[in-house]
Amino acid sequence: MTTHNELRLLPWSGPNGQPCYLSTENSGGYLSRLADNTEAQQLAVAAELGEHALEVLSDCRNWPNELRLLVTDMAGALRDVSRVAISRGHRLPPTAPPADEGGDEGPQLPAAAFD
Repeated sequence: MTTHNELRLLPWSGPNGQPCYLSTENSGGYLSRLADNTEAQQLAVAAELGEHALEVLSDCRNWPNELRLLVTDMAGALRDVSRVAISRGHRLPPTAPPADEGGDEGPQLPAAAFD
């Protein structure tokens, strides 16, 4: 997945919360597979927390403690999912920008629309 000059952001942190990176040309290597599996687990946990959030919000009897725990767990899941998205985004192949067709910047509103 990564070329020899690119680093893969791994789905876990190092000491003191520092990001960890992997440099490899072998996307099927042990660490790459471990990172793929960890990312899949992190995404699954985030999905489960989303479902759990709906349940907690529908039952307000235990809100203070339940919400505190839920928000703490969701903040961690959001951090993990964000790291997965950044890592996968960096591994996407570069794309060429769309060709400029006539210099038009897209739909434009008349000045009167802003009055």
